[in-house]
Amino acid sequence: MKNSQASYTPFRGALLAIVLSAVAIPAIAADRPNIVLVFIDDMGWGDFSCFGNQDAQTPQIDRLAQEGIRFEQFYVNSPICSPSRTAISTGQYPQRWRITSYLSNRDHNNKRGMAQWLDPSAPMLARSLQQAGYATGHFGKWHMGGQRNVDDAPPITDYGFDASLTNFEGMGPKLLPLTLKPGQEKPGRIWGDAERLGEGARWMLRSKITGGFVDEAIPFIRKAASAKKPFYINLWPDDVHSPFWPPVDKWADGKRGLYLSVLQEMDRQLGKLFDLIRGDESLRNNTLVLVCSDNGPELGAGSAGPFRGFKTQLYEGGVRSSLVVWGPSLIEKKNYVDRESIFSAIDLVPTLLELTGTPRPEGVKFDGESLTGTLMGAGGSRQAPIFFRRPPDRNDFYGDDDLPDLAMRDGKWKLLCEYDGSDPELYDLEADRGETNNLADQHSELVGNLTKALVAWHQSMPPDNGPEYALQAKN
Repeated sequence: MKNSQASYTPFRGALLAIVLSAVAIPAIAADRPNIVLVFIDDMGWGDFSCFGNQDAQTPQIDRLAQEGIRFEQFYVNSPICSPSRTAISTGQYPQRWRITSYLSNRDHNNKRGMAQWLDPSAPMLARSLQQAGYATGHFGKWHMGGQRNVDDAPPITDYGFDASLTNFEGMGPKLLPLTLKPGQEKPGRIWGDAERLGEGARWMLRSKITGGFVDEAIPFIRKAASAKKPFYINLWPDDVHSPFWPPVDKWADGKRGLYLSVLQEMDRQLGKLFDLIRGDESLRNNTLVLVCSDNGPELGAGSAGPFRGFKTQLYEGGVRSSLVVWGPSLIEKKNYVDRESIFSAIDLVPTLLELTGTPRPEGVKFDGESLTGTLMGAGGSRQAPIFFRRPPDRNDFYGDDDLPDLAMRDGKWKLLCEYDGSDPELYDLEADRGETNNLADQHSELVGNLTKALVAWHQSMPPDNGPEYALQAKN
């Protein structure tokens, strides 16, 4: 993959100084951009209406896209929650931290060969920014430790956040869901046991929790702005993960109908945050907003658009994510669709560190590449391939009884295979983005080279118990 970031020329003098000459941080503190990362849960590539959804409208996200950039070849680094969140937080493959599927109860994590929580020594983007003078806040789902019976995980604030408010899958203050559907007079409670996972639990209707996280983020932003501090915000909704609990007056029929209702309500609630930033000149001129999903959609709920596969699968539908980037005074282009740039969530950490003039943590080698030009609209792709390994407990899922174990994207080529390199599938994504025509038999030399690189990457990572699950499935 070629990286054309050398052609990038930020139009703001202060930002140019940050990116090109690493001016000392205190001298440019007022000019460092604010960052807001909205990481949606289980949403398909094709679910924003600006990405082709004709069954529902997402006008708040669509407006960001109209004023910013929509990336069509952006990837997350796992087709399932916890490892995807680890990658976008650290700039490293989640396998390095032994988080390769969703974090569950203690025994289940052990059975799959996984850590119980993300090691706090991981190179967190939030910590680097915090040490550089940013106000840092996490508002929303965490799921990188502290869930079910794993109640000794570190609090979210140990990872470089000044403040946090999460759901039932994280340590610290939280919003817990009340459920209500048509015909019920009194709401029910789910995940009540999570009250013990950190002081400060509050209950509110599940249909309003995205707005609850927004309402916590807004005063945090105002306080940082008043103190003239740049800020970094994670706004990570529970939405649009099942089970689906839209407002009673917006109830719908069937799984897909309920999902779309939740999607539209999430979009509406996020609008309050976007309006705050857009309506304040200083915030509007110096804030970068990124919106994407942590993995592909659940079967029967969201849509991966033209792509094959779903959540938990290494086909495009499981790992390709719809990325929207907004920052009217920061990015080069408006209402622009980038259909060519190939990059992934691990690239965001080094990119945002460079963009903000923040030193990299000492002794850390990122798997991601800094792509400031790409993110700002100048085009270009990462140079190295993107590698994937399936969740250890997902060899068979959604009707497929033998899913590929490994995958990689290198230029136009997508290779999938088993742990040992057998059963290769090769797709030309320029001609066949739906992965329908396996070309492995026609390109044996290419398959051999890609397989060698992919298996070598896999073997360089700490193992999990995926091979055991695969063996159980075959027997």
